[in-house]
Amino acid sequence: MDAPNERIVHAPYEDPARWRTVVPEGEHAVEGHDVTRDRIVVHTLVRATSRLTVWTREGVREREIELPGIGSIGGLVQRDLDADVEGDLATYVFQSFVMPPIAFALDASSGAVAELVRAPAPPGLDPDAFVVEQTAYRSTDGEEVTMFLLHQRDVAPSGGVPTVLTGYGGFNLSRKPQYIAGAALWAERGGLFALPSLRGGNEYGERWHRGGMLERKQQVFDDFHAAAEALVERGWTAPSAMGCYGGSNGGLLVGAALTQRPDLFAAVVCAVPLLDMLRYQRLLIARFWIAEYGSSEDPAQYRWLRAYSPYHHVRAGPRYPAVLFTTGEGDSRVDPMHARKMAALLQEAAGPGACVLLRVDRETGHGVGKPLDLQVADEADRWSFFAWRLGAGGGNLAGG
Repeated sequence: MDAPNERIVHAPYEDPARWRTVVPEGEHAVEGHDVTRDRIVVHTLVRATSRLTVWTREGVREREIELPGIGSIGGLVQRDLDADVEGDLATYVFQSFVMPPIAFALDASSGAVAELVRAPAPPGLDPDAFVVEQTAYRSTDGEEVTMFLLHQRDVAPSGGVPTVLTGYGGFNLSRKPQYIAGAALWAERGGLFALPSLRGGNEYGERWHRGGMLERKQQVFDDFHAAAEALVERGWTAPSAMGCYGGSNGGLLVGAALTQRPDLFAAVVCAVPLLDMLRYQRLLIARFWIAEYGSSEDPAQYRWLRAYSPYHHVRAGPRYPAVLFTTGEGDSRVDPMHARKMAALLQEAAGPGACVLLRVDRETGHGVGKPLDLQVADEADRWSFFAWRLGAGGGNLAGG
């Protein structure tokens, strides 16, 4: 914790205790790095967007590498950088909300960059027709939180723009601008896509992560609710035209939004979620997550888990938004029990006329390694559900 934004050090194999700092901790969090023969290529986050710099092995900052725009290097499952330790070459992948991944090669000695492979964009998708902007708002404790917005250039605040808000906020993972086909399609049909940099992630270093874990987990939900309120207050949308989605730890996020602030949303997609936070640690591999959430087996931790556990806050009476729960029968990380029992309880509490749907995929698990055809079906269900409930694109986003 003496370098919450991380630093890069060097130590000889024969005497690892004799280490020295090469790249010092800075204002911005180090997201990743790799080394070539003579240099270090460093990936940092500045306001939750990627920056790439080249340093000598002696710790001299040589240059910043220009990137194509507001976007990110790497992704959720791929490495940020790959470098040749015996040469000068380093490779990386860049992407943004409306730019599919592009692979680049960097000559670390000269700074020259060459494009290697560009993933094909959908026919008719013109990145110049969209605006990717970053705004900021104040959360409940006064902390400034940044948020990405994606929309067409001719879409402006009108008080009723169909809006989808998403987030993650956990496990020190950064949610950066990356290509999401459904989000680009949503914006193309006149909608607004919003991604706040919630606490619990690594967008602003370890301090940001610790500000949204354990007894401070409620702050993540408060950040999310404040993002929704900011979009309404600034005239973009209204609760009747706003939906939210998240998966896994993000499913917990939108489960909390569903039960704590049902007044803010008209539709919720809750994928492979954690929802029963009093029993989660007893199921599958979830005991490994006690360091992030805590455990109800500890009396003090029980109290803060009970205070927000979505399953334990379903009540008869509130008018809940339409909700689609999704899970995979083969999920080895988050037990499908969470989605199943939450859907059943919510159907009972919400009563006749409520829209509470549950989709259990018999062929998939938590999502890693899901075949492309099943990924497409999942995305089509999600965005069509939002179009149906929020009205974007005439209610048919699955059609093209």
